[in-house]
Amino acid sequence: MPANTGAIGHRRRRTSSQTVRPPDLAARAEEAALPRDVPLDRGRYLRVAFFFARAFLSFIGWNLLLGRVPGLRGYVRRTNMSRWRTYARRFRRLAVANGGVLIKLGQFMSIRVDVLPPAVTDELKGLQDEVPSERPDDIRALIASEFGRPADEVFAWFAPEPIAAASLAQVHPARLQDGEEVVVKVQRPGIERLVATDLAALQLAVTWLKWYRPISRRVDLDQLYAEFSSTTRAELDFIAEGRNADRFAANFADEPGVYIADVFWKYTTRRVLTLENVASIKIDDVSAIEAAGISRAQVARRLYDVYLEQIFVHHFVHADPHPGNLFVHPLPSDPGAEPAAPTPFEIIFVDFGMVAVIPERLRTSLRDYVIAVGTRDAHLMVQAYVDLGVLLPGADRKRLEALHETLLARFGGVSIGKLSGLAMQQAQDLVIEYRDLVYEMPFQFPTDMLFAVRAVVILSGMATALDLGFDPWAATLPFAERMAGEEVSRNWRGWLEDATHLGRLALSLPGRAERLLAQVERGELAATYSLAPDAAKALRRIERAVDRLTWGVIAAGLLVAGVLLRTTEGPGGLSTGLLVAAAFTFLWGLTRR
Repeated sequence: MPANTGAIGHRRRRTSSQTVRPPDLAARAEEAALPRDVPLDRGRYLRVAFFFARAFLSFIGWNLLLGRVPGLRGYVRRTNMSRWRTYARRFRRLAVANGGVLIKLGQFMSIRVDVLPPAVTDELKGLQDEVPSERPDDIRALIASEFGRPADEVFAWFAPEPIAAASLAQVHPARLQDGEEVVVKVQRPGIERLVATDLAALQLAVTWLKWYRPISRRVDLDQLYAEFSSTTRAELDFIAEGRNADRFAANFADEPGVYIADVFWKYTTRRVLTLENVASIKIDDVSAIEAAGISRAQVARRLYDVYLEQIFVHHFVHADPHPGNLFVHPLPSDPGAEPAAPTPFEIIFVDFGMVAVIPERLRTSLRDYVIAVGTRDAHLMVQAYVDLGVLLPGADRKRLEALHETLLARFGGVSIGKLSGLAMQQAQDLVIEYRDLVYEMPFQFPTDMLFAVRAVVILSGMATALDLGFDPWAATLPFAERMAGEEVSRNWRGWLEDATHLGRLALSLPGRAERLLAQVERGELAATYSLAPDAAKALRRIERAVDRLTWGVIAAGLLVAGVLLRTTEGPGGLSTGLLVAAAFTFLWGLTRR
């Protein structure tokens, strides 16, 4: 939600009766539940479905057919990334031209580094959620339909032109009847039909992709679709967004350096959201921050600390931290402060349509991970991946530990300003040394975690612009130490129970050893084993090679029989049938997995 760099008025801290949730909010939300039976835009559905069908058929032609031909296999592999980049560029053009969910889908895919190649994620990373605005009369008509009276009666003044226009909604400055300056986020008329159409086309594409085993075996496509669909539909419910803002404000109610725009519930429905106007200095406006006398280094550090609190303490993350949603507001200086002291400030958050809720099952593992990062413990980092359930079956943990040890040794303690240059210098060496992990990418993260990761990645870019000397390692260590201390005090009872259990186990060991020896004497001892990941992969490759060889022999036999018949008896139905069968058998053998 972009805003200018003007000053902010006084802070109400949610004391106005207009910002208190009305008692009928739950009923209002229930009545405004998102409809699921919206009629589709058939023309748009066919355009989007045709794009996915074209990309899917191109992929099949190159990778499943030409990629199996011995003479073309090397060329197909060398040009694979170029084709992925072409697919991504075509989708980007489609999204920019049509807006709606397609822009959201592009942004969603740009963070799926665990399932998509860099050629796709890099191409979609800069996809902006900016589209032409709706006609003012259509926006006023939507407001009138939501409140049952004209927009001029709801607001004392309502700007006809928006200050921001995104794919799902646009934002207008306005003034309430009591003179309060606000911003009004209004849903685009007819957006529900566009969302339903795009999601239906996407679901069709997911159905096609599930037929391709290398993808469906590695990625839970239904889960990805469900996560994206629910996230998109949630952004159409402004009552839920207002609740998110209230929850975030409650989490940081005692934090003087954080401020959240108030929600005016009296002027809020599912399609219209009215917020306090908190226009101030955009967090990426470095010159304005310096002109206000605010320390850029302090802003970077506070922003980083606030996001650590969101992820690891409150488990509720503002997942869209672009400069239009984050502001820095100068505060009055302490009368007793030194003249050269930096100006105090607070960081303002707006727009809670995209949030990440870290579920209970992930919290302990995430806590272990941040402790591992703070203490630079590669083994604990990989164990945290295991506990989080993000490693795919067969992932080589020893190789992952070696990779993390290398990363910690080369980049640990390096400031953000030097990190990007150092990473570029050593990236090629790392790719060569750990190419097996780079190509296999043995991860699949749940979307709630990826939104949090995306927020941290964007945050790192902001911190770089604010303070090139910012050291994330030094900033993480005190937080990790604090969390480790809290973990000790929180879990001492559990550790006492574990110690008791170990004592009982020690007392039972003699009896168990006696039973084991008795089994050995009677010859009843059995052993089970499983192949190591690398051995299992090699075995699967051998099985596929034997399978293809078998089909190749069959195809060759049919081909020889057809040629002999054709040379001895001339063209005929039987010889032609044998040659066609040979061709089909050969292609079938090539495409089998």
